[in-house]
This record gives sequence, structure tokens and C-alpha cells, in this order.
Amino acid sequence: MSNSGYGNTGDAWRSDGGVPPHAFDPLSQPELFRGVLTRRVFAFLIDLVVLSVPVILGYLFIALFGLLTLGLGWALFWLAWPASVLWAVVYYGASLGGPHSATLGMRVMDLELRTWYGAPGYFVLGAMHAVLFWVSISFLSPLVLLVGVFNSRRRLLHDFVLGTVIINSSVRNPVAQPARTF
Repeated sequence: MSNSGYGNTGDAWRSDGGVPPHAFDPLSQPELFRGVLTRRVFAFLIDLVVLSVPVILGYLFIALFGLLTLGLGWALFWLAWPASVLWAVVYYGASLGGPHSATLGMRVMDLELRTWYGAPGYFVLGAMHAVLFWVSISFLSPLVLLVGVFNSRRRLLHDFVLGTVIINSSVRNPVAQPARTF
């Protein structure tokens, strides 16, 4: 038995520290990243609508409740902003941590969140994904989105920080092609 670092895997010396390789390689699987940035923009807009509808309904309810109670119900407006933030965090956490690893907008656009080593998302990762996105946009301006143009996996800044990758899920579940009749 040699101690040179090669051979038996039980005593093999590894320089990678036991970390698995990146699960999604843009060189061998470019179709996983084709059109991802454009799809992410449209998925975000769809999710913005999904998030906005309950918030708008909540504000309308408080406004009408305030009218019915001669202004006393308007005191609930101070709850609307924290409730909106909580709703967004729970929405992203539950949907990105759910069985599809995607929000409703991402599902419509055939996108899926995965960790860099290929595992699906989970609640805390989904919630942090949303929080870091909004923080990075707030402090670094929307120009931070240009990071996705300059890397082969089309990852944004918050994806790098969290170790996530957004992939084109329609490629992973291909639809059978119809038979040719010629």
C-alpha cells in the first residue's frame, strides 16, 4: 500500500477538501443556461404581480375598514408594510424551498433554483435568496444585474453569495419529439 496519494481511495490524498465538483457545467451543458437571464426578468415580473395582488387587496381592506369604523381602522395601515415584507419572504421561501424549487413566475418561465452542487432549494435558502436580491438591488443599484452577463452560468451577485444556480428546467425534462412521417 502506497502512501503517495494515489491508488486506494480510503487513504487517497485529496486537494479538494472533500467538496463535490460543480453540478452544472456551462461548457458541457450550455442548454441549461441558454436564455436564463431573459427568463429571470420575466419570471420576476410575474412574481411581482403575484406578490402585489394580496398586498393591494390588504390595503383596500384596511381603507374600507377605516371608512366603516369612522377612521379607527386606518390605524392598521402601520401593519401593511411589515406584512408585505413578511408575505414576500414567506412566498419566496416556500416556493423556492418547495418541490419545484421555483416560484410561480419561474415555473411559468421553465426555471429552477439549484445549489451549485445540484441539490434543490429549501425554505431558508429561498428566503435568503429574496432578501439578498432586494438588498443588493437597493444598495448597489440595478447595475448589479450586469454580473449575470459576464459569467457563463448567468449567476447574479446574490447567487454567488448563496451558492445557487438558476437553470433552464425545460432542458432537464425534455418533451418527446413527434415521429417523422416523411
